[in-house]
Amino acid sequence: MPNISDTSDGLPVFRMASEAAAFISALTAIRPEVAIILGSGLSAVADVVVDAVNVRFTEIPHWLPTTVSGHEGLLSLGHLAGIPVAVLRGRLHLYEGYTPQEVVFPIRALHLLGVETAVLTNAAGGLKPSFMPGSLMVIRDHIGLPTLAGLNPLTGPNDDRLGLRFPPMNDAYDPELRQMALTVAEQKGIDLAEGVYAMVGGPNYETQAELRMLRTCGADAVGMSTVPEAIAARHMRMRVLGLSCITNTALSDAAGDSSAPAADVPTHEEVLRAAGVAAHHMATLLSHMCARIS
Repeated sequence: MPNISDTSDGLPVFRMASEAAAFISALTAIRPEVAIILGSGLSAVADVVVDAVNVRFTEIPHWLPTTVSGHEGLLSLGHLAGIPVAVLRGRLHLYEGYTPQEVVFPIRALHLLGVETAVLTNAAGGLKPSFMPGSLMVIRDHIGLPTLAGLNPLTGPNDDRLGLRFPPMNDAYDPELRQMALTVAEQKGIDLAEGVYAMVGGPNYETQAELRMLRTCGADAVGMSTVPEAIAARHMRMRVLGLSCITNTALSDAAGDSSAPAADVPTHEEVLRAAGVAAHHMATLLSHMCARIS
């Protein structure tokens, strides 16, 4: 299998993503309009997809496996609120050793399949004092530390068939979709806040000093994903909605007092449990949004 970031035969990303899209297209007549990428512990959201056709990541050409607990590595194609969708039960991460180009390969393949809207979900630590485990946040903007430091999926030769060389990232998260999410949440009695998501490389959890820095920079939640996929999606002119499930209180001394007691020590098991509890609200929100997105 050629490396996605390899350019020895020109620009292989478009070709490889096209082959993956053609493989998926041959499996089912469903042509998804919306792609939903589910973060850690949120796979249960896909259970509400009707008449799903499931395929393992590893069965799709050039699609790499996920190696993290809580990420099933399964693509489900079906209908949500009557709308054809592609739901990824899991994603790839930089900390698994994948390149940024490999991390965003699934969203590129799904776009070539016809998807125009990407819903990116994640499990995140809460930096805002009011954020409690199990609450949801719609992403207004992001701070991508790895992508700012060069681990960017757009690094390397640009393929104009995918998008512009220098795509803008203002309003990376579609304002209309954000407002739609807030409206639906209010109507359904779901507690949904709005905030800024910060991405770190992981896989270790952050120190208290790092968390205070992120909070000072304006971040409301922190995680280890989502930003590369958002960049790739916007590069391809897709609409993007980002949703974070707050799974733990990452920072207890929000005022910046370093002598204050630290938050509870986070664990991956804790993250999965909290995400599992919030998955019902996430599924309700996405079900009602899909009909409106279409």
